[in-house]
Amino acid sequence: MVGGALNYPRVVLAGANSGSGKTTLTLGLILALTKRGFNIQPFKAGPDYIDCAYHSYVSKSPCANLDSWMIPKETIRELFAHRAKEADISLIEGVMGLYDGLNDSEAGSTAELAKILGAPVILIVNAHASSRSLAALALGYKEFDHEINLKGVILNNIASSTHYQSAKKSIEKRVKIPVLGFLPRDEKLKLNERHLGLVPVYEKKAFLEFSRLLCKKVDENIEIEKIIAIARSAKKIPPFRQRIFKDAAIPQKVTIAVANDAAFNFYYQDNLDILRQNGAHLVDFSPLTDKKLPKGVNGLYIGGGFPEVFAARLAKNVKLKNDIRLKVNSGLPIYAECGGLMYLSQEITDLKGRKFPMAGILDVKIAMGKKRAALGYVTLTTLRDNILSKKGDKIRAHVFHWSHFIQTPRNNWAYNVYKKGSNVSYDGLVKKNILAGYAHLHFAADIKFCANFISACRNYKICRAKFASWRLDFA
Repeated sequence: MVGGALNYPRVVLAGANSGSGKTTLTLGLILALTKRGFNIQPFKAGPDYIDCAYHSYVSKSPCANLDSWMIPKETIRELFAHRAKEADISLIEGVMGLYDGLNDSEAGSTAELAKILGAPVILIVNAHASSRSLAALALGYKEFDHEINLKGVILNNIASSTHYQSAKKSIEKRVKIPVLGFLPRDEKLKLNERHLGLVPVYEKKAFLEFSRLLCKKVDENIEIEKIIAIARSAKKIPPFRQRIFKDAAIPQKVTIAVANDAAFNFYYQDNLDILRQNGAHLVDFSPLTDKKLPKGVNGLYIGGGFPEVFAARLAKNVKLKNDIRLKVNSGLPIYAECGGLMYLSQEITDLKGRKFPMAGILDVKIAMGKKRAALGYVTLTTLRDNILSKKGDKIRAHVFHWSHFIQTPRNNWAYNVYKKGSNVSYDGLVKKNILAGYAHLHFAADIKFCANFISACRNYKICRAKFASWRLDFA
């Protein structure tokens, strides 16, 4: 067992509920602490991608997801320590409300993650139209679970100094925990949203101005030194066994192209790092602008994103689509998640009813819906061998999408999908060396996903080399 050698200064920023202002305050604290010269490592509880991108952008350190439902507890500690060891302070943004977990349990909740990491917690509360009642709310959160080390409260949406002082006095008197500051009610401190959550940082033109204002307000109204002290008060992390990053990285065996632009940018950072750790050289490319895949690729990884928003531009890039189809016919392994699945389809119908031709590799058509098609954790059972898993494997995954199949595929489903309270359904398509589905997988949940994908890419590389040699001999 390892772990416990370092204290890893850390704090969990938990919300009383979704919409409390967790992301805004986390960004503000990253900015304020970075301004003071601290090296900040951000993390996000749960399966979110967009918040992570904001954290990475302002901290200049890749934000990683810590999902306690998909990933074993020991592995959560390993993933945390792998990044936190280089940081002065780690800030962990929670998911939903502090105690919100799966099926009326703490599974996958911010509270469960705080316990796994032995981390102190600061509660962020939306104070809009409340004052003395905030003390009752904070007291409930403190008393609900005494294993949670609740060290302070930050108030959001404060209307005035009188409002703040009244709420602060009431909380500190009755709950006996400090109120560490506030953010004022200000429309300029709100991040824009669309159907999957916040508008990605890649598209936010006014983000620099927003960042300056946010940092200023945090500096003025939040007791940063007390937050630093809380982070440093964290006890040694509980022990864990290294299994993901236990050895030096394997020398590069294969080259995998990763779609990375405004249309496709939903990736778990650890998925990319685990691929590199196990011998993959990753090369970014843009389905929006590149006319060909990078030279010498042995595999392709297309994550989620917003292909429906950029469907017209994706449709016009015919040269890249032709190149991908050519590589598919030669056996190129492709793993595609959600937006990647949409890109490999025949066409996308957007929210205005407009149809756009996509890569045309999978025999399906996809349309955007006016309401959410799926959200939440699911358990998958693999129906047939594919480039990531074997028939019969059980996989924990997450889904979140508004689109759906128009044409229902037949005989090439990858998974049975089980979610408590719902009928068993299907997801994922297998064709040649392609696996494409709506479900998002975390490679730390089962290291075989990465090993199998790299193995498929390596086999493709060997076969292509033999084919090239055969052609030379024949010539």
